[in-house]
Amino acid sequence: MATNKMIEAEELNAQNSNIDMTNEELRKKLEEDAWAIVIDDCDDDDVEKFSDMSGKHKILHIMKIIGKIFGVLATLYIFVCSLSLMSSAFQILGGKTGGQLFNNEYLSNPITGLIIGILVTVLVQSSSTSTSIIITMVGAGILNVHEAIPIIMGSNIGTSVTNTIVSLTQSMDRDQFRKSFGGATVHDMFNFLSVIILLPLEVLTGYLEKTTEAIVSSSNLNSAGGEGPPDMLDVITDPLTEHVIQVNKTIIGLIALEVPLEADASMIKVWCEQHDATINVTYSGNSTQCNFTATDCNVEETVLVGVEKCNVHDFIFANTGMTDPAVGGIILILSLFVLCACLVMMVKLLSSMLKGSVARVIKKVLNTNFPYPFGWISGYLAILSGAILTFVVQSSTVFTSTMTPLVGLGVISLKRMYPLTLGANIGTTATGILAAFATESDAGMIYALQLSLCHFFFNISGILIWYPIPIMRRVPLRAARFMGNTTAEYKWFAVLYLIFAFFLIPGVILGLSFAGIWIMGGFLILVAVIVICVIILNVLQSRKPEWLPESMQTWEFLPAPLRSLQPYDKVFSKFLLCCKCCNEEEAEEQDPPSYDSSMENISVIDVDYEKSIINSSGATPILSEKQGFSDHLYILENLGNENPAYNSDDTTTQL
Repeated sequence: MATNKMIEAEELNAQNSNIDMTNEELRKKLEEDAWAIVIDDCDDDDVEKFSDMSGKHKILHIMKIIGKIFGVLATLYIFVCSLSLMSSAFQILGGKTGGQLFNNEYLSNPITGLIIGILVTVLVQSSSTSTSIIITMVGAGILNVHEAIPIIMGSNIGTSVTNTIVSLTQSMDRDQFRKSFGGATVHDMFNFLSVIILLPLEVLTGYLEKTTEAIVSSSNLNSAGGEGPPDMLDVITDPLTEHVIQVNKTIIGLIALEVPLEADASMIKVWCEQHDATINVTYSGNSTQCNFTATDCNVEETVLVGVEKCNVHDFIFANTGMTDPAVGGIILILSLFVLCACLVMMVKLLSSMLKGSVARVIKKVLNTNFPYPFGWISGYLAILSGAILTFVVQSSTVFTSTMTPLVGLGVISLKRMYPLTLGANIGTTATGILAAFATESDAGMIYALQLSLCHFFFNISGILIWYPIPIMRRVPLRAARFMGNTTAEYKWFAVLYLIFAFFLIPGVILGLSFAGIWIMGGFLILVAVIVICVIILNVLQSRKPEWLPESMQTWEFLPAPLRSLQPYDKVFSKFLLCCKCCNEEEAEEQDPPSYDSSMENISVIDVDYEKSIINSSGATPILSEKQGFSDHLYILENLGNENPAYNSDDTTTQL
């Protein structure tokens, strides 16, 4: 339930027949209130002060706090382990398919490369895995840097799917779900918007390729060899996750490199003890192994030969005889269950801890800006903090997935989550840059470094477009708010968004690319024209409706299924959500909200998502749902009914 907020009568001056606040102002205020970070100045009189406690109670109180802190840390650790297991499950289920997607002749098309980057990263649930495969393919001469850049952009989009999945665990509380889904999708919105601007710019100018090539060629760099920077997160989680499953990630790269494998080659690790062996390998010309000569060459390479197979003492699913899909499915279900359970426990523990003065201090510290004129520094410090923390854990997925529940709880605001997410995008590229220096060959190191720098400058370019200028900064924030508000009203929309944004739409575009570049281009141009027309019409309807014919000043001229999600609500609620939960919500919405007709002051009453304004005489306004592309918004239509009632009409809700 949203917090009740009192508004002074002098500010509204509302009567039965009119109010000073316009419909648009009220709509904006109701929308802002739903996203506000509420710092309750509640009375602490009911809470016994620590100084007033007896010695026994003080010890119990301290032990209780310590226990909750350890509980939060333990659930956080298991949560991170479940993310690692979920990634392993996706790699087992979709790793071979991801490798095959990399191995096709259409990668020279930048749109196809972008889509393949998205799909592969979603399938393997790891942008670092997909990026390392791309670097390997470039080093082997299968791809050039120009073709690899769109794939890198696609991997940047695909990596944000995990925290969007995490936000679904807070769907039982509408207000938390609104905030957590908005906090998760602000990452998606930034990545989508950056690609829309920067991919065409890169295709036309090649600025990323040329800039990074100039940087790398002007630096006399040599490979450091050896291993890359230690993965701090793996050091912590591997003792648990490696006793459950171990994945043979080299299979994905070998498939992408067109190396022939056995038909039953498994993504699950088979050999736990291996020895080195030297073999002769023939490489085609124009590859790094042949120093880009025109003729083929034979190279001696050291390979690993299996000596002892893994068994249950090494990890639980070692050589069980089950197929990869069976093992991957079991681990996926297990990891999702553990992930949901950990998030629920963590949210409950944090909710019990973040109360009173502690909550006020934490929320103010995390969300308050510096005093004027240094307020603008706060956002950039948040970007820096996100970059440092992501570099420490070496995973933007883990960082953003951990922050998402805090946004849902109202600890971190959406405005603060946005720069933290931007910092996470930078932090994950820094790890790739350091890993590039550990590449064994100098040629491989140059390509790895150039692609890592492309990834870095892509994110920096996106930040320069969508953050420093306030009007541009509002675009991804408003898009994320729209996603959160829509999901709060239609919970099934979140599942549909995941399916469409990360699977169905990329799959359709990929299929069209196989049909031919002109077919795909015509389809994308048609979609772009429709989207631009919708945006222009929306802007004119809200700002200059007099410029439009009367019939087009609202979206009422379109059939309901084309302008509202309401016609689809019952269908998707039945199939995508728990029917019992849906029935309970419908029952709650049908109950008339309680109110105090003797109120002397005007107050805004938040009844779950519906809101009403009650004036001093007890009159209640009629709230109308403005059907269109913003189904979730309610605006004040008129005042005048003496007795509150509820009307479940599609267009009018009377409280």
